[in-house]
Amino acid sequence: MHINILRAVSRDPLARLGVFMLSSIILLALFAPWLCSPSPHDYTGRIFLPPCGAHPLGTDSMGQDIWARLLWGGRTSLLVAGAVAALSASVSLLVGSTAALYGGLYEQFWMRVVDAMTAIPSIIVMILVSAYLRPSLLLLILLISAFSWPGGARIIRSQVLSLRQRMHINAALTFGAGKWHILKAHIIPDLLPIIFALMMQDARRAVFMEAGLAFLGISDAGLISWGKMMHQALAFTYLDVWQWWLLPAGLALSATLVSISLLSFSLETAMDPRLRAGTSGELGIQKESMA
Repeated sequence: MHINILRAVSRDPLARLGVFMLSSIILLALFAPWLCSPSPHDYTGRIFLPPCGAHPLGTDSMGQDIWARLLWGGRTSLLVAGAVAALSASVSLLVGSTAALYGGLYEQFWMRVVDAMTAIPSIIVMILVSAYLRPSLLLLILLISAFSWPGGARIIRSQVLSLRQRMHINAALTFGAGKWHILKAHIIPDLLPIIFALMMQDARRAVFMEAGLAFLGISDAGLISWGKMMHQALAFTYLDVWQWWLLPAGLALSATLVSISLLSFSLETAMDPRLRAGTSGELGIQKESMA
């Protein structure tokens, strides 16, 4: 499956929109210390201050600058998304590819593990673990990754089972190439588009789960998060402060999820010839109707 990912994204206007939105969010989060207060915990001296020149989004119930907390909260979401995407995709690749290559009891064992992990309600387990252990960023990343890799492992296993039947891989095995060499030299390059698509899916899931758990109050007390901002602002919906406290956090979360979804959809369209054919057919019908 040799697909030029950059070309596929550059030719899709929705993907370009997703790249622009996600790049803007990443840049705002990276340059947060220069775009706002160096510390989002600084007390400004006034609570529920409306938006002004010094505080573009006003202040919250603790007198802290909402704009600063919004930018620093983006760092939390992006860090969780990137870490979960990398860790989950790595485990999915390792388990799925080796299960397909070695087969036998090894494959049966890991597939039963995948079935068991898929059947477990992840959100309930995360709530229970966070209730008995001290919530932290590392624990959150590990929990989300633990419930994200099984689906990807199953997809990669099915793709590797198909790829190992191809002529060039059979020829390499005939000439004595080892399975690890086959995996590194032939299978992984063909799996790169699928791996990137899985990473986009895992990143979107991680952003949503992190915000959802923080909204429920299950997060590190010293951690700034969009979900925690929405949780705190929800208690003051009877005041006008929700307009510049609750809405910006919700819009930032929604924009992040939409941008990742647009990139994921573009990669899915590039990998599936049926979707490309369907798009071309729809364009042809539209041109004929306009003519």
